[in-house]
Amino acid sequence: MSQLDEIRLEGLRVFGNHGVFDHERENGQDFVIDLALTVRAERAAQTDDVADTVHYGEVADAVADIVAGDPVNLIETLAERIAARVLAFPGVLAARVTVHKPQAPIQQQFTDVSVTITRNRAEGGA
Repeated sequence: MSQLDEIRLEGLRVFGNHGVFDHERENGQDFVIDLALTVRAERAAQTDDVADTVHYGEVADAVADIVAGDPVNLIETLAERIAARVLAFPGVLAARVTVHKPQAPIQQQFTDVSVTITRNRAEGGA
């Protein structure tokens, strides 16, 4: 049995119009996405062929389309949509998705607000 491996994509910055408040949906803001995809990379390492792995450029494009797409109220919902999409890629066994909202409308000083979810094919993958 082959070992489980991880492909990480961190700091994907995409402009979106998500949020509970009208001004968030009207003005939009940057969201930052981190992904950790559980895969089996052994075959790709042996063949040196991108067809034998998860193409992280295609993953990034798919995630960017979701973030830039239809608005949602909660970053939890956004994270769930992203997880479902990346689990649809052949070879992705599990996904850990973090959605950062660094410009969240909070009165207190803060560095970041984020939600992290972990999903696998059995919990909602294709």
